[in-house]
Amino acid sequence: MSLFWRIFAFNAVVLGAATALLLWAPVTVSVPVLLTEAVILVSGLVVMLIANAALLRIGLGPLDRLTRMMTTVDLLRPGHRLPEHGRGGIPELIRTFNAMLERLELERAASSARALLAQEAERRRIAQELHDEVGQSMTAILLGLKRAADEADGPLRGELRQAQEITRASLDEVRRLVRRLRPGVLEDLGLVSALTSLTTEFATHTGLRVVRRFDPGLPVLDQETELVLYRVAQEALTNAARHADADRVEVTLRHTDGTVVLAVTDDGSGTGMAREGAGIRGMRERALLIGAALDVTSGPRAGTRVRLSTPVSRKQS
Repeated sequence: MSLFWRIFAFNAVVLGAATALLLWAPVTVSVPVLLTEAVILVSGLVVMLIANAALLRIGLGPLDRLTRMMTTVDLLRPGHRLPEHGRGGIPELIRTFNAMLERLELERAASSARALLAQEAERRRIAQELHDEVGQSMTAILLGLKRAADEADGPLRGELRQAQEITRASLDEVRRLVRRLRPGVLEDLGLVSALTSLTTEFATHTGLRVVRRFDPGLPVLDQETELVLYRVAQEALTNAARHADADRVEVTLRHTDGTVVLAVTDDGSGTGMAREGAGIRGMRERALLIGAALDVTSGPRAGTRVRLSTPVSRKQS
């Protein structure tokens, strides 16, 4: 029986019982109303209201849970489903909602994958252009400044030397941007070497102390998984430098029970509750690409920890 007919039937029973009492029970209503008659009428009304409230609470309880989940569902945290409890049409409604959630999660994962792959392709293109065009042009300018400085006299030589140093610093910055956009170390030497290079450059650039703890004998991961781990570490380090007010950052990479776990922990001020900014949501989208779980914890004066756990398939290992 659907929820509508259940409520209608119960109300019909209650109203029918009240009508029967008025027709056949030795109960009358005087004018003016006597106290006993008023007590009986009020008691009957209270019973009817309580019975209707109980039925509506029981019948509409699953709808309340469904409404709360609709307002709190996050497609970047997949897997949340409502139990298919209730009677009438409630279980069918919950099944439909759960199926809709599953479709939305699959579509979100597919669209995120396309967007992130396009983003990586664009990063590679920009990095290639910076390396081939800007880098080579600045190298040519640097060589020209060197020749001019060698042939110049007096104050002009000093100015040319200064321009040469500025150009060299700019060229180093371009090369650093190229490495961030396209981690060639990751493609050539693997994840551990890429993370080592990333943390070394991060410590040099920011002045923070970085501690690395990498398990030996890590399993071989596919290229997509390694790229996600690298990008999550990169984003977590960037957040630590920008927002954490930290002095020390620890980067760990462990393999346990068929799972590779990356953790980036700082000793900064923390926020009490991790803010879901664009950086964290971007990390969650990357985690979805490889079926990984991302956990971000932060407490006041307790620092922030970003933890990514990805299962290792037999094919990978």
